[in-house]
Amino acid sequence: MEIKYFPDTDTLLINFTNSAITETADVNENALIELGEEGELVSMTIEHASDYVDLGSFSYLKMAVESP
Repeated sequence: MEIKYFPDTDTLLINFTNSAITETADVNENALIELGEEGELVSMTIEHASDYVDLGSFSYLKMAVESP
């Protein structure tokens, strides 16, 4: 996964995989998703990102899997 922020255009790009993009869909006027051949989410783009996302902080937490 890769996250890029472009301050000059206030655009946030999140790439979930490196799969080939076969379809693009608008979520709303400021967000779009790109899908792969099997309908999997490949990336998401958010325009005017600072209006929707707290760009001042970012955290990532991988949760442990509990054994049955």
